[in-house]
Amino acid sequence: MREPEPALDEYVSRLLDVVDSIPPGAVMSYGDVAEYLGAGGPRQVGRVMAVWGGAVPWWRVVHADGSLLRGHENAALARYQAEGTPLRETRGGMPRIDMGRARWSA
Repeated sequence: MREPEPALDEYVSRLLDVVDSIPPGAVMSYGDVAEYLGAGGPRQVGRVMAVWGGAVPWWRVVHADGSLLRGHENAALARYQAEGTPLRETRGGMPRIDMGRARWSA
């Protein structure tokens, strides 16, 4: 296995630090995190979260539309409810995060 490049290590470390700083009950979108870092974009943030996000509160990084992460909806929803994250109901489906109330600016 090839070692990650130093620039990637720094990016991953900075990104995980940002995610770790999001307070309970608040979220940032993948794009919000990229914009805050001034590097990468939502897909790059998503990739880092997919590989290394288990070490930080991954459920606090979400889709910009507030939809829950596919395949992790139930685990994330339980955490949102425990933390008091603002949610909005949808017709017959999984709730979404109320981005207007839950979005956090680092």
